Amino acid sequence: MGSSPWVGIVLLSLAFMALCVATEVTYDAHSLIINGEKRIIFSGSVHYPRSTVEMWPNIIQKAKDGGLDAIESYVFWDRHEPIRREYDFSGNLNFVKFFKLVQEAGLYTILRIGPYVCAEWNYGGFPIWLHNMPGIELRTDNPIYKNEMQIFTTKIVSMAKEANLFASQGGPIILAQIENEYGNIMVDYGDAGKSYIKWCAQMALAQNIGVPWIMCQQHDAPKPMINTCNGYYCDQFQPNNPKSPKMFTENWIGWFQKWGQRVPHRSAEDSAFSVARFFQNGGILNNYYMYHGGTNFGRTAGGPYITTSYDYDAPLDEYGNLNQPKWGHLKQLHVAIKLGEKILTNGTRTDKDLGNQVTLTTYTNANGKRFCFLSNINNNQDANVDLQQDGKYIVPSWSVTILNGCNKEVFNTAKVNSQTSIMVKKSDDASPKLTWVWIPEKKKDTMQGKGSFKANQLLEQKELTFDVVTTCGT
Repeated sequence: MGSSPWVGIVLLSLAFMALCVATEVTYDAHSLIINGEKRIIFSGSVHYPRSTVEMWPNIIQKAKDGGLDAIESYVFWDRHEPIRREYDFSGNLNFVKFFKLVQEAGLYTILRIGPYVCAEWNYGGFPIWLHNMPGIELRTDNPIYKNEMQIFTTKIVSMAKEANLFASQGGPIILAQIENEYGNIMVDYGDAGKSYIKWCAQMALAQNIGVPWIMCQQHDAPKPMINTCNGYYCDQFQPNNPKSPKMFTENWIGWFQKWGQRVPHRSAEDSAFSVARFFQNGGILNNYYMYHGGTNFGRTAGGPYITTSYDYDAPLDEYGNLNQPKWGHLKQLHVAIKLGEKILTNGTRTDKDLGNQVTLTTYTNANGKRFCFLSNINNNQDANVDLQQDGKYIVPSWSVTILNGCNKEVFNTAKVNSQTSIMVKKSDDASPKLTWVWIPEKKKDTMQGKGSFKANQLLEQKELTFDVVTTCGT
C-alpha cells in the first residue's frame, strides 16, 4: 500500500521546524551554556575566502573529525564591498553558504565581524574607498568612519538574520565579535579610542542578535561584552568581568610565512601544552588560529611580504590535507578533555604546588567525582610525581598530564602517538586545455610613462592610485 503524499509533507515540515528551533546561548564564569547545558568549546579558524567553495565540505568534515565543536571566521569588508554600496557575496565570498554547510555538519560557528580584521589580509580588510573618504579617521571616534562601520556591520547581521544563522533563530552562530585587538593600540588614540570602543559595544548590542558578543584583546571591554585572549599561551589570562567565561579566541597554532624567511613551525607538543594549560586554569573555549589557513588568492595578502600561502602550520594544511602529527595529537587531546567536561563546568577547583614548577589541579563536582591536570612547566627537567593512592606518574618537562578520575592518565601533551607523516607534493603535468588569461590593469597615462604629472603638495599612495597592498595595520 502506498503512503499518502501528506506524510512526506508533514515530515518535511517537522524537519524544517526542527532546524528553526531557537537555541539559547548564555554563559557563566565557568562555561558557555547552550540550551541549559554547560559546555566547553573547541573551535578552529577557517576563513572562507582563503579556500574554494569545492574545498569547504571536506575542510569542515575534517575539522569535525578532529574533535572541533565550532568553526570561526572573520568577515572581509574589502571583498564584500569593493566599491561603496556595491556588494559581492558570490563564489567563495558566500559566507551564508559556508556557515550553513558548517551547521549541516553539526558544528557551531563564531562570527567575527570586525570589520577591521588584520588577519594578515590586505589593509586589514578595509576597502580602499574607505581610506579615501574626505575627513575620515579609521578606528576612532570619527563620525564618518563610525557611520560606514555601522552600515557594513548591519548589512552582515541583516544577511545572517535573513538566513536564520544566529543560534537564537535556530542557526549555528553562538558568538559574534565586534572590532579586533583594539586594546593593543587604543592608547595611541587617547580618549577618542575609549569613546570609540564604548560606541562599538553599544552599536553591536543594538543589533539584537540573541547571542553573546565578544571583544578580543580588549582589557576594558564594556559590559556585557566578553573580553578574550589572543596569543601562544593564555592560561594566565583573566576576563575583566568576574562573571565572564575565560576564552582563547586565537591560539596561534603556527605563524604566517614571509618571503625569504624559514617556514614557521609550532610543534604538536607545544600546541597541546598551551591548550591543556588553558583548560587547567579555568578556560572554557579554545579557538585555533588557524585550523585551516588556506591561500591568499589574488592580491589579498597583507604585509609586510606575506606569501600567497597562508598555510600557518595549521592542523589542516593549505590544501586541506591532514598535517600530522598535529591534527591527530590535538584530536586525542580534545577527547581527553571532553571526558571531564561535566566536572570542569560544574565543579570547584583546587591547585596544589608540588614544587619544582609542578602543579596538581583538581576539579571536583558535588557528587565527589574528580578530574585532574598535572602540569610540569619546567622546560628542561622531567618530574616524578607520587600521588599516593592516585598513582605515580612521570610528567615530561613542559607538559601536562590529564588524569580522568584523578587516577588514570588519559593523555600527556608531550607524548605523541598519533600518525606522523611526510607528504610529498608532486606537480601534475598541465592539461593542454589550460590557457593563459590576461586581464588588463587600468592605469593612468602618466603611470605608463606618457605625458607629465605635477603636484604642488605631497601625495599619498593609496589616495593617488586608489589601490592598496599593505600590512594589516592601519
